[in-house]
Amino acid sequence: MNRRILLAVPLLILAACTPAMQDDLARDAAKTAVRPVLEDRFPGVPLEPATDCVIENATANEILSLAADAVTGPTANTVEIVSDILSRPATLTCLATEGLPVLIDRL
Repeated sequence: MNRRILLAVPLLILAACTPAMQDDLARDAAKTAVRPVLEDRFPGVPLEPATDCVIENATANEILSLAADAVTGPTANTVEIVSDILSRPATLTCLATEGLPVLIDRL
């Protein structure tokens, strides 16, 4: 029952916003779920560029699912979604373009 309430609150907040605001809020929440997965599975990877690449290449349904996972905490489903997104060619290209320069600059 408490999980339903936790999931309902963000949905009510999203319903009161414009579509653009809803998208921004969902993407920000999804990033909160993605970061711990990236930290755990890829230590040392620049988090912000990698997180942005995952979110940019996620479908709307994936973003909503990840946003919901941000409320309850990352789950096996979160890891599966992030892994699926990371395996896409467009995500790999993004990581090579955006993430590697940041990593190289750190060296």
